[in-house]
Amino acid sequence: MQYQRAEEILNSPENIEVLYNKEQIWIHNLNPGNKTAEISFLDSPEEKKQVPVNELKEGNERGLQ
Repeated sequence: MQYQRAEEILNSPENIEVLYNKEQIWIHNLNPGNKTAEISFLDSPEEKKQVPVNELKEGNERGLQ
């Protein structure tokens, strides 16, 4: 995912499906300096981690169907 799209999703009032390693995640914050996102997995929201934004995928991009 491009950093600009991650910003759009973070600021959107809608819930937009985002995946990291094929698991649904929630974006909490973005770091423009190193292009990372602070995320948590939907099934364990208390655990947060920093990941490169370019490793995130929008849900409709997963091509699993």
